[in-house]
Amino acid sequence: MLNRVWFVFFICSAIAIVLQLFHGNYAILNDSVAGLFSSAKLAAEISIGLIGVLALWMGLMQVGEKAGVVGVFAKVFEPLLCKLMPEVPRGHPAYGSITMNLTANMLGLDNAATPLGLKAMQDLQSLNPDKTTATNAQILFLVLNTSSVTLVPVTVFLYRAQQGAVSPAEIFLPILLATCASTFVGLTVVAIVQRISLLNSVVLAYAAGLLSIIVASMFYLITLSAEAIGQVSSVLGNGILLLLVMSFVIVAGLKKVAIYDEFIEGAKGGFEQAIKLIPYLLAMLLAIGLLRSSGALDYVLQGLASFVAFLGFDTRFIDAMSTAIMKPFSGSGARAMMLETMDHHGVDSFAGRLAAIFQGSTETTFYVLAVYFGSVGIRNGRHALGCGLAADIGGIIAAIGVCYWFYG
Repeated sequence: MLNRVWFVFFICSAIAIVLQLFHGNYAILNDSVAGLFSSAKLAAEISIGLIGVLALWMGLMQVGEKAGVVGVFAKVFEPLLCKLMPEVPRGHPAYGSITMNLTANMLGLDNAATPLGLKAMQDLQSLNPDKTTATNAQILFLVLNTSSVTLVPVTVFLYRAQQGAVSPAEIFLPILLATCASTFVGLTVVAIVQRISLLNSVVLAYAAGLLSIIVASMFYLITLSAEAIGQVSSVLGNGILLLLVMSFVIVAGLKKVAIYDEFIEGAKGGFEQAIKLIPYLLAMLLAIGLLRSSGALDYVLQGLASFVAFLGFDTRFIDAMSTAIMKPFSGSGARAMMLETMDHHGVDSFAGRLAAIFQGSTETTFYVLAVYFGSVGIRNGRHALGCGLAADIGGIIAAIGVCYWFYG
């Protein structure tokens, strides 16, 4: 799958470059070459930046596992995960790391979510009979990450506030609805492909419980200002994170675990994993960088605008689609597109609001796929990419529908 995706990216880039040259834009050659080298530099910077964070969390997770604290977290969601990942035996360490990763994602703790996700992928890889091919459990976990519900997308609120939005947090509910739709679509598609039954008492009970938490949080947060939401999110997220770290170390110390030695051992694994990521990350960012610098994504946007206009539908959402198209490929690229849309059309315009909703409700699928699968050496992702993109499309369609619903 990844071999074909990589090939298609380069073919699309080559076609876009030829079209640009045909129209007399010879600067595209320089832009494309610059894009290649900038992608190589970015891959190294990201991997080096991950070294410290991965070493930190891999070390702490080793201490937490020895202390038994991670096992306690695992028991909370193990009944649900057993239904969704039947090939993972009960009591396996993967349940703990998966639970902590999904919790960190919901709280918007990106610095913790990625290393915890890599630890979960590593735990799932220990059950993989074919180390280069993704298992059903690994695919489901990756799709849940690419469509993960984030309760408080504080960074999007901050960007809107910087651009002068009258009420920066007004898009909180639309983002929440769109990201929930993305997760629902992703989980449903994976369940269909893997023949997992979602209509059982355990899954429905957890879904009802999670929905009640989301609704309660929603009714509380919509009463607050953007600054208050940011403060609540920061206190809650950082407080939970610090509580976890302290509980790992203190409980392990009380159980006479050699906490320093265990931390060092775990941190060594994090360092090695960060180095292994570089070629996988480089390959994906290289193709994405060329796709972007060649103007291929711009052609896609122009084609979409022409198609919608031909059908006679409202085309206002097209002005924000650059963010939606870019998001699966590059988080920083999508952020730049969102800010450009806000600046050009106005932060409180229909396009400005929709771009912010796209940014807060979808994920960088190709980046997540490269990092998570690359960390354990998986080359055949099977249906992971298709399911992840289905979740993205579900989130994009939901975001457009919700934006029309709320803002006309």
